[in-house]
Amino acid sequence: MANLNVAILGAQDYGKDLGKKGTTSDLTFYNLKKGQDTVTFIEPTRYPERLAPLFYAVSIAQKALLIVDQINPAFGESVIMLDCAGLRAGIVILRNYIAREQIAPLVKNTVVDGYEFLEDDKNVIRERFLSDVAAIGTVHDPGTGTMPVDHFFNVRGIGTVVLGSVAEGCIKKHDELMALPGGKAVQVRSIQKHDEDFDCACAGDRAGIALKGIEVDELDRGTILTNDKSIKQVSSITAKADLVKYWPAPLKEGMVLHIGHWMQFVPARIEAAKAEGDWHRTILTVKLDKMLVYRPGSKAVLTYPEGGKLRVVGTLDLP
Repeated sequence: MANLNVAILGAQDYGKDLGKKGTTSDLTFYNLKKGQDTVTFIEPTRYPERLAPLFYAVSIAQKALLIVDQINPAFGESVIMLDCAGLRAGIVILRNYIAREQIAPLVKNTVVDGYEFLEDDKNVIRERFLSDVAAIGTVHDPGTGTMPVDHFFNVRGIGTVVLGSVAEGCIKKHDELMALPGGKAVQVRSIQKHDEDFDCACAGDRAGIALKGIEVDELDRGTILTNDKSIKQVSSITAKADLVKYWPAPLKEGMVLHIGHWMQFVPARIEAAKAEGDWHRTILTVKLDKMLVYRPGSKAVLTYPEGGKLRVVGTLDLP
């Protein structure tokens, strides 16, 4: 079974005609299944009021479905978020008589510039994404696996169950994992994908995992389950930030940004910001409200939720 995660941006409840409604919180999941192929659609339910759901939906996704009903600040912010997250594969649906020529200059030099344009036909869209699943093929198992947790709960008779999408590698039944930050040892008791039992879940799979050795009150959204020893956890970072060209002013000491990586959205206070020449290229030193977990060499998305019409600041190279 292969799975494709698709972020739906620009139209609330669009996914209800594409798949069966699943988990709902500040994110809403819709599940589409045909044979052994599955597609998980993710909508940022509470966006644009809150920025975090937009980041979460994009961070999970392997492809985007961008619905353009109007050209407004939310459209622009969504395009910038997709670009900063590096989500290069996607489909654009234009509605309300909006022409491709109208958005072309707005998406130029972003990942959205390379997206495919389709008509607003739910049957065509479903079949297109299912065909993309079929093209995924077998995921290579490197012997390690990493899954960010987005939901968790206690199930009577089973215990602690977490939901998430595998970010890297494969997680297998009976694996010994670390719950980061912290490093608590947990064991995988069982794995389900789309309500069926499996022995493993690999990159891109949406899975429910029953865990031994940890209680629900020890978990949080953004907890990382991994057996990859190269994964880091840090409480401060000094790294290069690349600000989007639309960001209006240099970053200043004392500002509180949010760093988004995997399912983490962590407040970070700027302790120093040093730019040589162009302030859009800045060396930032930030102190985090809680530990950030990441693979060295990854990129994070910098945001400023108090930023008004534009809240996506840029990217941060994680050392």
